[in-house]
Amino acid sequence: AHPGLPDLMGFGRRKMDVSLEEIRDYVIYQVGALQAVACSQGFKLRHVKPHGALYNMAVANADIWEVFAQVLSLLDKDLILVALAGPNREALKEMAAKYSIRIAFEFFADRAYNPDGSLVSRSTPGAVLKDDGEVADRIVKLVHEGEATALDGTKIALKAETICVHGDNPHALSLVRRIREALTSSGIEVCPMGAFL
Repeated sequence: AHPGLPDLMGFGRRKMDVSLEEIRDYVIYQVGALQAVACSQGFKLRHVKPHGALYNMAVANADIWEVFAQVLSLLDKDLILVALAGPNREALKEMAAKYSIRIAFEFFADRAYNPDGSLVSRSTPGAVLKDDGEVADRIVKLVHEGEATALDGTKIALKAETICVHGDNPHALSLVRRIREALTSSGIEVCPMGAFL
């Protein structure tokens, strides 16, 4: 599930002034609805990740991650919360443990990073990476060395369990294939999040 803010015209990518209680309601409604649809078709929801502006708001405000943890704990403790890999990893792991949920930290394959581990704004030149080979190489380096390079050249220590490739990237499918090939050819096993968390 990929719950976001009720910003239909902006596809959930515009920040809105909402309370934690409102965020809780949005997440319960959206995750619950998708759980029901999945169940009706014989599937089970596996993970939850905030969408767009809500994701960026959570990165800036840990209370929003806690709202997500509370909701997952309420709806289904088997759901995995997906959060940005970064300097707050240990605090988020503790929060997840507090609510008895699992958490996976993600790295954005096709996005540039700031030196603090946050994502470069899409409005900044170079924010979206387009070279499949370069992207695949940086993923392999991240997995083997636990390090990524920020847009300004700064080295960032990161540990991620999952990789995000944006579906609105016109090269998403070829990029995913290239990343998978690069990972497997370097001896890295690719498996579902639930298999190792």
